[in-house]
Amino acid sequence: MSKFYNSKRTSGLYSPSSKFPFKISRSKIDLFFECPKCFYLDRKLGIARPPGFPFTLNSAVDTLLKQEFDIHRASGTKHPLQEKYGIDAKPIPHEDLEKWRHNFTGVQFLHKPTNFIIFGAIDDLWQNSKGEYIVVDYKATAKDGQITELKEDWHAGYKRQMEVYQWLLRQNGYKVSSTGYFVYANGRADKKAFDGKLEFDVTLIAYKGKDDWVEPIINAIYNCLNLDNIPKANPGCDYCAYREAASEAA
Repeated sequence: MSKFYNSKRTSGLYSPSSKFPFKISRSKIDLFFECPKCFYLDRKLGIARPPGFPFTLNSAVDTLLKQEFDIHRASGTKHPLQEKYGIDAKPIPHEDLEKWRHNFTGVQFLHKPTNFIIFGAIDDLWQNSKGEYIVVDYKATAKDGQITELKEDWHAGYKRQMEVYQWLLRQNGYKVSSTGYFVYANGRADKKAFDGKLEFDVTLIAYKGKDDWVEPIINAIYNCLNLDNIPKANPGCDYCAYREAASEAA
């Protein structure tokens, strides 16, 4: 048996005959975008992609940012980053915020036509002077130059992530601003020495989301899971390309 990889799960899988709601996370929606075949293998047949290693440094940055913004949330004040960028918003308390931040609960909504519970865990929640909630996501990286825009290929996933969160809050009846923010912490490698600490440049990137694609994708996921046969792979899927090459070589 593999040390880390469970090659075939039997629980938590989709069954067309089940009357119980089936949970679809924000990350699984993104998996469907990446490759319907990998999604089908994972959610219906219990054969997931091999897991990646956890980004523990990113998790530490997330935790520290949450603690930092929570100080201002408790005092009802703006964070210096919001002041610096002239943002009409401040961290806002909400009785469900801790639940919404938890990976296995998050913000949830039962999509009745498919009987799917769609969910995703947000990093932060702000509110502007109009009373609109603002979805905020923390990101951490280490690259040359200042990060001021989302222009890399993988940033498409970040944008979809933001839009799913906005959609979930709206489905729960909240007034949500179309503009969300990414708090981007970029580790600096231009120092003379490490000296036991890593310094970050923190920037704020605004993003205007459009969530009109979310429900059509939920319906597409439903149709995918109700197929009798495994769907075709995305031609650009490296996992499927590897499986095919390994099968041919075996």
